[in-house]
Amino acid sequence: MSVEQNLEQFLKDVDEIAEIIQGLSSDDATSQEHIIAKADQKLALLKKKENEDGIRTKTNRTVFNNSPAGSFPQSNSEMSQDSFLAHLEKDAAERAEKRTQDKALANALKDLGNEAYAKGDYESAVQHYSEGLEILRDMQVLYTNRAQAYIKMEKYQNAITDCEWALKCDEKCLKAYVHMGKAYLGLKKYDEARKYYKKITDLDGNKEKMVKGYLNQVDSQEMKDMQEKKASRDLEAGAENAVSVTQLLQKLYKTDQIPLYYSGGLQLLANAVKDCTTQTVFRTNSGFNVIGDNTVINRSLISKQADPMDVDLCLSVLTLWQAVCTGNEENQRLFISHPNVTQQLLALLSSDVPDVQSKTLDLLSIYSMTEEGRSLLVKHLHPSRLLKSLVIYVTLMDRRAVKAMDILHSLTLEQRLKPYFRTDFLSESLPLFNRLLTKSSMSLVNMAVFPLCIAVIGHLTEDRIIRSTMAGSLEFWNSCLLAVDECSVPAAGQAHQDILVALLGLMFNLSLEENSVIQRSVGILSRVLPQCTAAVGLSVQGGIVKKLIKCLKAGGQRTSSYAVKVLAVCTKQDPQAQSDVVKYDKKFATLVPLLCSEDEKIIGNTALCLGNCFNVPGAAASLLQSDIVKLLLTHAGGDANQSSVQQNAAIALGKLCTAEPRYMMRLRELHGIEILNSCMKYIK
Repeated sequence: MSVEQNLEQFLKDVDEIAEIIQGLSSDDATSQEHIIAKADQKLALLKKKENEDGIRTKTNRTVFNNSPAGSFPQSNSEMSQDSFLAHLEKDAAERAEKRTQDKALANALKDLGNEAYAKGDYESAVQHYSEGLEILRDMQVLYTNRAQAYIKMEKYQNAITDCEWALKCDEKCLKAYVHMGKAYLGLKKYDEARKYYKKITDLDGNKEKMVKGYLNQVDSQEMKDMQEKKASRDLEAGAENAVSVTQLLQKLYKTDQIPLYYSGGLQLLANAVKDCTTQTVFRTNSGFNVIGDNTVINRSLISKQADPMDVDLCLSVLTLWQAVCTGNEENQRLFISHPNVTQQLLALLSSDVPDVQSKTLDLLSIYSMTEEGRSLLVKHLHPSRLLKSLVIYVTLMDRRAVKAMDILHSLTLEQRLKPYFRTDFLSESLPLFNRLLTKSSMSLVNMAVFPLCIAVIGHLTEDRIIRSTMAGSLEFWNSCLLAVDECSVPAAGQAHQDILVALLGLMFNLSLEENSVIQRSVGILSRVLPQCTAAVGLSVQGGIVKKLIKCLKAGGQRTSSYAVKVLAVCTKQDPQAQSDVVKYDKKFATLVPLLCSEDEKIIGNTALCLGNCFNVPGAAASLLQSDIVKLLLTHAGGDANQSSVQQNAAIALGKLCTAEPRYMMRLRELHGIEILNSCMKYIK
């Protein structure tokens, strides 16, 4: 009997024994009698099989009945039902103990297999997993792990068999379906691969994104297979374009030729690559190695200040790369993962030759147009260096600036790609942005494109770590404020206004960050919020009130001035802000002392904020034991130099007394009824 048949029989025996145990616990005498007879038959069959095989089964078990089949003792015979149950219980305990020991050993072998797999030693991994299965044949994870190792060894049919056994152990094993899909993909059975990948979402709807990625791999592999079969057929049939590509490649493999030889040959080759089939012929005939292995060509690609012949050769290479990569994902993957390409592309971006820069941007644009292409760019090129190389283009006044910003815009727009830009962001990318925002640089940037550059920064701030880094940089806030001042001059045109709007939006978002530089962030909010009602709601929802109360508690006249102004704006427009102030500033312990400030702007905004908050039920009553009436009456009665301060204090006083009539007695004692009457028109 095979290993698979042994396992299947073992699992069947386990099910039958479990059924016997459950039946014996029944209160029905007829059912018990039937189950006892079934147990007797089962034990007899096991003994018969043992005699036929000539060996004892390896499974640790206790013989329940040595009597011939059909003679299992009844309640009055030599073995009672209680005795049978005792033997059965003992056997179950022994089996459980042995299984615990077997499981511990199997797990140890699994760990050894995992270690070997991690080192790339797949044969040893398979051996360890197999040894584990000899001990515990229903351990599902050993099957899926061994299947994964088999896939690495390209033993796809073995992997499929293991996955089938894993599913017999656990029909909902997602890993089994994943590895089945990979194995069938390796066998180029694309429909089967799709079928097993799709079963994953049937079991777990949350895996839809993961399954989509697997299905895309199947589509790409199938497309590649079809392309290569067609390319092979065309070559065998002697198709002119396909044959021309192979012949040109052979000529270009010659070494130590002058740059002009390679330049002309590469131009001819680029012209010969007209469609997907010729692109595939180029790929399958090691076309990318023609450039990668040629020292003359490579020298022209990394030379920043090249002579005319090298420039011509460099442009020919870029033309060919663009021809073979356009619309061909497999060529794009192979090209960008080729050795030295990262160094070459970054060098080409920093070339002193405008045409070289432009053609390099055209090549990168091919990648930026698709989801897979964008992933390839950020995974294979150094993201921070790429960002730095492209942002510099904002200082150019032609289409190169637009191309560069469009590429960056597409790369940073996708949430899943943002974490790739974290590396060296603080040391490389952020200082560059700071320099661009200075007055001297602002005069040099392409004003029409710069808002798109700021939008790129905004996209990056959607990443938690990058946002925290920027919000905590005092230098960045200073640069932003300088740029705001530069764009706010009366003579500024529409381009400056567009930049100002983009900057204020960026700074507003950063100001909500927990570790943002307090003074800068609340200063920006105090300028933005009065002009944007929608921003007030977003700020309140983002928990701005709690943060502002913390600012006020920390003290500092300038910070307090900004913070209380923002609170006044928020509480005036949003009832939730009023409730939040009452919640986070118990009995107004932070706001009321501000009425004693020497800064009348602080006093006026504090009075306005308090007046708004007195609309909250119970808020006014919380100040009954304070001197709030006296403080407001002092400012409302004419001591303030600014009429707005008097008005805000008078309104707050009126709302206080309206919300809590008990303040009227105190007001009479202070002879403030006339002042209260004068402010009632504002309340209405």
